[in-house]
Amino acid sequence: MYLCPMPKFAANLSMLFTEAPLLDRFERAAQAGFTAAELQFPYDTPIEPLRQALRRSGLRLVLHNLPAGDWAAGERGIACHPDRMEEFRAGVDRAIDYALALGVPQLNCLAGIRPPETPEATARRVLADNLRFAAAKLKAHGLKLLIEPINTHDMPGFFLHGTRQALELIAEIRSEMDNLFLQYDVYHVQRMGGDVIGALAAHIDRIAHIQIADAPGRHEPGTGEIDFASLFACLDRIGYAGWVGCEYRPAAATEAGLGWLPRPQSVSHSNAHSIKEPS
Repeated sequence: MYLCPMPKFAANLSMLFTEAPLLDRFERAAQAGFTAAELQFPYDTPIEPLRQALRRSGLRLVLHNLPAGDWAAGERGIACHPDRMEEFRAGVDRAIDYALALGVPQLNCLAGIRPPETPEATARRVLADNLRFAAAKLKAHGLKLLIEPINTHDMPGFFLHGTRQALELIAEIRSEMDNLFLQYDVYHVQRMGGDVIGALAAHIDRIAHIQIADAPGRHEPGTGEIDFASLFACLDRIGYAGWVGCEYRPAAATEAGLGWLPRPQSVSHSNAHSIKEPS
């Protein structure tokens, strides 16, 4: 067991506790010692049942993604698609509605798989334009916008696949909008052969959220090749105060694979004040 006191862990309820229906996973996560949760896409569930699940569990919801097209059909984001800009921008408004109602402070944008007929330069320009739009809309509500590089082994053709590539976009857009940050997923960095700990420490001022899974299987920490003890010690050393999202596929039942998790955390009910009441 890792004893580093610093990381604050959020259960990704799209991938953990899937033995139970989504609305029951909040309580399961709280009972396992989590104080926060994240979701990939909340949009198939109405806001009010999600709000009630958060209240019952005492968890905070700290992240979800912008709508990303037809996920079941294999789409992995539409932010770099020239012919989907109107759809993307409508999705930003929908995501903000959920975020404000559920007290979510930041939203992640998936760039998507570049359409084969779209030149790389065009895809980058469209992505940058959409990020400017989304960052401005979120900033008006005090929300952060995140972008996440994803490895091309799991998602061949995914447009945003490297830390440096993402940081260049952030540097370009932050001159106009200072609420754009990097979502740093150590699994994707490792799969792309990156220096997981070195890049994390070097760019921590641009990182607003971290996600973890071991590589190459994308299971819980301790099942693969990533040195999580050193990773968590690094977070302690550099004073990272954000959340660490547990976005992995449990090798067996979720609770059976939680031996890596530091000492159980006390569940706080303070999030109740951050969730908007229905008008």
